[in-house]
Amino acid sequence: MKITDVLRAEHAVFHNLFDHIEATVPRLKTLAEVKLLAAVVEKVHGPHSQTEDDLFIEPLEPYFDQMGQRETFHDEHEHIEAALLKVQKTKTFKDAKKILLNAIAASRKHFDKEERIVFPLAERVLKAKTLSELGKQWLHRREVEAK
Repeated sequence: MKITDVLRAEHAVFHNLFDHIEATVPRLKTLAEVKLLAAVVEKVHGPHSQTEDDLFIEPLEPYFDQMGQRETFHDEHEHIEAALLKVQKTKTFKDAKKILLNAIAASRKHFDKEERIVFPLAERVLKAKTLSELGKQWLHRREVEAK
């Protein structure tokens, strides 16, 4: 399986999670509930971002340099992760909800950019064999994490 197929599938799962969170947050009653949702997103988003950075974005960096976007994807991952961690440090219910929903919105925007620009770029400039090898590396990482 190509890494682009894997990442698209992960994005589909994230979009479902984001839909649930956006529908649930307005009905939450406590700060602890908001922090719990943020922790769930952070737990699954972190490995996803790391995989993208290590296996996927790195081979495309020369192309991002040409587009003037080299740091953008790394910075967006860091911004999202920082926002999710900020929820954990937030003392007020209202602020925590706002920060979490902003992190979800930033994630959606970032995923959209990857799906419209980065994945097609990868499929255009990287060989099918390379995309498949990166998919195997993703699988190996997940197997190691599961142990």
